[in-house]
Amino acid sequence: MSMQVIIVDDVHPILIDGLLAENCIVDYLPEATEVEILAVIQNYDGIVVRSKLQLNEKVLSQAAKLKWIARAGSGMDNVDVEYAAKNNIVCINAAEANADSVGEHTVGMLLTLLHKLNQADRQVRSGIWDREGNRGIELSNKTLGIVGFGHTGKSVARKLSGFGCKIWVYDKYLENYGTSYAKPCEMEQIFETCDIITFHVPHTSETLKMVNETYLNQFKKPVFLLNLSRGKVINTKDLVKCLESGKVLGCALDVLENENIGTLNEEELIWFNYLTHSKRTLLAPHVGGWSKESYQKISEVLLLKIKELKNKI
Repeated sequence: MSMQVIIVDDVHPILIDGLLAENCIVDYLPEATEVEILAVIQNYDGIVVRSKLQLNEKVLSQAAKLKWIARAGSGMDNVDVEYAAKNNIVCINAAEANADSVGEHTVGMLLTLLHKLNQADRQVRSGIWDREGNRGIELSNKTLGIVGFGHTGKSVARKLSGFGCKIWVYDKYLENYGTSYAKPCEMEQIFETCDIITFHVPHTSETLKMVNETYLNQFKKPVFLLNLSRGKVINTKDLVKCLESGKVLGCALDVLENENIGTLNEEELIWFNYLTHSKRTLLAPHVGGWSKESYQKISEVLLLKIKELKNKI
C-alpha cells in the first residue's frame, strides 16, 4: 500500500530512500514553515518531525488522514500524544538510536567537570600555567546516581561501569531493572549516598521542574549534577541558588530551561549569565544525542519502525 509522507525536518537520506523503496510518496520539506505545513498536512498519512514543529491539537486536528507520527529523536515532548492516541494516530520515536551518543557525551561532560578541563584549556591558551588551581577529582570510588534507566540511562551506566565508581539507578516506571554494575534503588538511597547525580528522564508534567531547591536539599552530601535529558526538568533559579550555597558543587548541562537564547527574559538572563560565567559549570547546546553516527542511526531506526507500521495498517 502506498502512503503519502511529509518530512518537515532534516533527516539522513537513508530514511527518504528507504521510504521511496517502500512505494511511499515522500515530500521532503525541511525548510517549510508552520503555516506552509498546516496548509498541506491534511494530505498525508505520516509525518516525520524533529523539534521545529509543535504537533499539538491545533495542528493534528487538521491532519484528517494522519495515521502515524515519527519523531527523529528520543523524546515526544513536542507531540500531543494523548490527542494522537484518542484519534488512532500511532507515535514512534528513535530513543535507542542516540543512546550511545548521549552516553559518551555524559561521560565526557562528567570527566571534564571533575577534572576542570574546560578551565585548564582556557587558562593555558591565555598563558596561565596553574597546576594547583586545576587539580581534579577522580571518578573512581565515587557513588553516582542515574535517574531514568531507559535507553540513555542504560548507556550511561554501561559506559561508566569501568571507572570504578558505585552506580545506583532509579526509575519509577520499571520493574526488575538494573545490571551487575548498576543497582536499582529508591530515591532515598540516592539522596543519602551519591556524590554525583545525572538525569536521563523525559519531559512530562511529572518531571517538569522536578529538580528544585527542595529536591536538591535532600542530598546528604554536596553533589555534582548533570542534565542530558530536557532543560525543563530543572528549575534553573533553584539550581543557581544551590550552586551559590555550595549544595551543588558543579553542574554539566547539555540542555537549558529556555534554549532559545534570544528570547530570555530579564530573570532568565540573570540565571544564564551566572551559568555562563561560573567556573563550576559546563554547558553544551543540546548536542548529546546529535553525533554524526546517531544522525544516520535515527533514520535507520525510524525506517524499520515505519515499515512495521506500514505492514499493519
